[in-house]
Amino acid sequence: MGRIVAALEHQGAVVVVAPPGAGKTTRIPLALLDAPWRGESRILVLEPRRLAARAAATQMARLLGEPVGQTVGYRVRHDSKVSARTRIEVVTEGILTRMLQEDPGLDGVAALCFDEFHERHLTTDLGLALALESRAVLREDLRLVVMSATLDPAPVAAQLGDAPVIVSEGRAFIVETSWRPVREGIALPLAVAQGIREHWTLVDGDCLVFLPGIAEIRRTELAIIESPPSGPHQVQILHGSLALEEQDAVLRPRGAVRRIILSTAIAESSVTLEGVRMVVDAGRSRVPRFDPRSGMTRLTTVKVSQQSAARSSQQISDGDARDGWPPGSACGSGAKGSMPRSPCARSRRSWSQISPRSPSSSPARGSPMPAHCDGWIPRRLARSRGAKPCSPTSERWTPPGG
Repeated sequence: MGRIVAALEHQGAVVVVAPPGAGKTTRIPLALLDAPWRGESRILVLEPRRLAARAAATQMARLLGEPVGQTVGYRVRHDSKVSARTRIEVVTEGILTRMLQEDPGLDGVAALCFDEFHERHLTTDLGLALALESRAVLREDLRLVVMSATLDPAPVAAQLGDAPVIVSEGRAFIVETSWRPVREGIALPLAVAQGIREHWTLVDGDCLVFLPGIAEIRRTELAIIESPPSGPHQVQILHGSLALEEQDAVLRPRGAVRRIILSTAIAESSVTLEGVRMVVDAGRSRVPRFDPRSGMTRLTTVKVSQQSAARSSQQISDGDARDGWPPGSACGSGAKGSMPRSPCARSRRSWSQISPRSPSSSPARGSPMPAHCDGWIPRRLARSRGAKPCSPTSERWTPPGG
């Protein structure tokens, strides 16, 4: 942590690459509280999802022994817990964009942390571009931190003015991975339910299932009810449109009954579901795609990237205390296969339908910046700096692997 604080003090920006479970989400913002350059200003932490923002703020407040809304608070759509005492504020992408539009100088903000930057949403790139513009024109003292577990740090570090890159190797433990292709004529929900039944008795603990959307979640839930695995179990669902109380219920530690948690990619990063011993990845994800014919963005179901599948399999955990997290805690930069084997776990299994020939599915899910351009920055800002603008629709842009 001292290296990060020192890098921000002398160079104003830093890129942190650390494996899931290393404590990026919660440890780094708390360490910045004592930085001499912070003064009484706030620290903003950007999370890609509302669930992750609320969970991260809750865990940081728990580590300080305070309720949410005092030193640590959050602001997301339709919900906020902040006060005059708040010094670490966890926000989502839309909130940050609105803050930058209303106050381009971000007065009262000492540092801006971009967590899970490999998600690479358009609003994330826009937020970074606006922050860089603010730092160049209005706020030379604004510190920027970019954090990720799977990001290629070189292009981002160059975009931040050759910022230093701090890499933490962390610890990793064996996760057994198998690939089970779907037989022809078998619907995806039925294949997923069958895969759960086949592996259910091989491990103890909960099973986390990644599916592309709500429709697939409901159909898989019905398939499990019609042909359930052996033994008592409980089926829970997790997706972004659930009420906040329903999402929190899934994050809480389970009781004596094993759970099958059917989730979208919302549980892939920044959230830890304790007690998970098996991950089933359907190998499909629903992502926004720009249609140049209609000029609109629509959701498309695609094969997940290998990076995404790796993050999914790393959700396997044992629920032991690690990195300051008490047993049963429900948040973090991810347990994700980073905890040692416990006596109750005979094995860990990750079953997936992902194609091994899909290293990266889209720029929005962790792919590197195109080599011919100077980063994902708006054309107005690029021209003002003499850089070459670039976008996914530019003529010279070639998708990864294309």
